[in-house]
Amino acid sequence: MTADATLDLSALTDWLDSNEVPGSGEPVTTRALTGGTTNVVFHLSRGGHEFVLRMSPTGMSTRAGTTMLREYTVLRALHGTDVPCARAWALCPDPAVLGSPFYVMDYIEGWSPAASDDWPAPFDVDPSARRGLATELIEAIARLSRVDWQSRGLADFGHPEDFHDRQVDRWLAQFADVRFRALPGLEEAATWLRANRPRDWSPGIMHGDYQFANVMFAHGAPARLVAIIDWELSTIGDPLLDLAWVLMSADWNAAKFDLSGLPSDAELIEQYRRSSGRSVADIDYYLILARFKMAVILEGGYARSRNDPRHARSAGFGAISLDLAARAGAMAVSYG
Repeated sequence: MTADATLDLSALTDWLDSNEVPGSGEPVTTRALTGGTTNVVFHLSRGGHEFVLRMSPTGMSTRAGTTMLREYTVLRALHGTDVPCARAWALCPDPAVLGSPFYVMDYIEGWSPAASDDWPAPFDVDPSARRGLATELIEAIARLSRVDWQSRGLADFGHPEDFHDRQVDRWLAQFADVRFRALPGLEEAATWLRANRPRDWSPGIMHGDYQFANVMFAHGAPARLVAIIDWELSTIGDPLLDLAWVLMSADWNAAKFDLSGLPSDAELIEQYRRSSGRSVADIDYYLILARFKMAVILEGGYARSRNDPRHARSAGFGAISLDLAARAGAMAVSYG
């Protein structure tokens, strides 16, 4: 199923009613929002309520359905916390209903940097207003790091034990599965990471791909983050890696947006430390791990794009994965 596909409104209405999604008995209208290799997304409206339906594309691997279940699970667990995210109403794992597994959550009004070619007004011309975008980004992830994941029903959501012991071998194994060329710097980073694992850290909910591209802000100033989105890579791990992901992503955000006015990395790290209550003493480790991990992830997308037209949008990742691996290796060498 692609984003321009239509939904069986009769089957959808019956399912919404049977799962007590608000608007029972009212007609449903739909429109496609986005499409892609991970999810097909529709806007739903009925009885004055607005929702988003996220569906696995047909013809993709079973992994798409698995990651959707992860997203739904963590959104349900976060409902009622101070973490800004949409409320998830119900999950349908049965592809017989609409052709693929799907779930329904509240629609959040706002804008996402991922869908923008520039900051919207007034952030495009006012660097002082722009500063709040970054501080809101950090505050939201600090709140996530404070959530008591065990009391929220996520005790079986991940495997935090030996989290850092597994990282290097896991990502090198994933690289081996797609390898068709060398990534200079990757081995140097791997060696350093193995020797410098944090000795004292506390498990928490990780988003897994936390950056400007995966949040939504309310329209207008002052900046207000209204939702963290795209939780498909979430797990129970080390939340400090999410902070490092934000800092790493500045490299490609700078190619798209004017970052003047945003706080420095040091300011953002200190804000996170104060708000999360977590030590940031080993932040260099996390910055190297973030680049190491992202290099492998993007190289996988690039490798698949060479043979599978469904991954054509990943064709531009080749240069980025090389750069990330090189940076990770250079950082590792510099720290000795």
